[in-house]
Amino acid sequence: MARDAAATTQKSAGNGAADGARKQHSLPDKETCKAVLAKMMLIRRFEERAGEMYAKAKIGGFLHLCIGEEATIVGSTQAMRDGDYLLSTYREHGQAIARGTPPNAVMAELFGRVDGCSKGRGGSMHLFDFERRFLGGYGIVGGNLPLATGVALQCDYNGTDDAVVCMFGDGATNQGTFGESMNMAALWKLPVVFMVINNQFGMGTALERHSAVTDLSKKAEGYGVPGSQCDGMDVLDVHAATTEVLRKAREDRQPQLLEAVTYRFRGHSMADPEEYRTKDEVEEWRRRDPIASFSKRLVEEGVFEDKDIEEMDAQAMATVDESVQFADNSPFPDLDSLYDDLYVLGSQVKPQGWWSVDERSPEPHRGEEEREAGRIPHELAEAGAAYAGVGEAQERKRRQRQSQGGGQAETSGPARDQEGGGD
Repeated sequence: MARDAAATTQKSAGNGAADGARKQHSLPDKETCKAVLAKMMLIRRFEERAGEMYAKAKIGGFLHLCIGEEATIVGSTQAMRDGDYLLSTYREHGQAIARGTPPNAVMAELFGRVDGCSKGRGGSMHLFDFERRFLGGYGIVGGNLPLATGVALQCDYNGTDDAVVCMFGDGATNQGTFGESMNMAALWKLPVVFMVINNQFGMGTALERHSAVTDLSKKAEGYGVPGSQCDGMDVLDVHAATTEVLRKAREDRQPQLLEAVTYRFRGHSMADPEEYRTKDEVEEWRRRDPIASFSKRLVEEGVFEDKDIEEMDAQAMATVDESVQFADNSPFPDLDSLYDDLYVLGSQVKPQGWWSVDERSPEPHRGEEEREAGRIPHELAEAGAAYAGVGEAQERKRRQRQSQGGGQAETSGPARDQEGGGD
């Protein structure tokens, strides 16, 4: 069912007023303007290339792009301190990059390689970078809300001045975890900002069809969490709003709900046929492209020239090109590491149990003992991976030729590639 895009766009003002009445914030200094624009450009180009790599089967699983939401991501993260924590959703590549995770590590993670920020185990929906206090993307809608509340409790318990920003989509406001988290955060006076990224759709369901209250900034008032709204297509408005709610959360110990009204230019995921919205609606929002709008203002006010903007975009493209090459050259995780870093291992609990079991051979064994399992399980695992056509194809062909020629394959321990990367 087609919707009135103009009416929706009207809501996108930070104060709920019409487009023309939006408050225009003063530009920061030139260096800050450059840093903000460069981050938005890098995220845009990274996401575009990620989409291309997904189409080429370089990336598996699901892929959710944040194209169109760059102002919301950069504006909010620019307002955070280095010691603050960020939790996001499965649409989180931009958040990781904005917090400082190298694009190389993000792209390698999307490729499922060992040099990824989650060592190739998380993929697109589960990026993680504790060094930069980015505590992950989460595939469960609303699943990060209780976790963010817990992290905020830790900040309060330890008496630090750190705060937490928890980003989630409009659909998550209908989950039970939303109310539970708001209530506990308010009850315990925790330093947390719940930021709902309202991109108008919960997957393919329009906001007004899944939420009786369409002003999402008001949905937590009954739990004691005050709400506010910002224009998610204006990086300066998002920054100003986030700065204020973080101050209240940090200094007043009053949790906040901030609604950033924005729009995603692509589908819910790469598998989305986008049959639930019209091209006219998308074009209406594209006219407010956050990168184009900010770039235009910087040129009009004499901060940069057109050539400066072009050079910054070229640099973003070069960085993304490098990330793809880096990811391609990174090895897949070793098959022997299949059971590494599991949450529960049989040897760590009493009574001891086989909480993880490898049954790929006639000799089942505990998963945590995979590396010492012997020759047969490893040969079968390697053969299965080769049959599936995954991993280092050239190395597998070499081993196959060696086997057919009567040569001895590695049998004394876990099979490995020459460079130690394995599969």
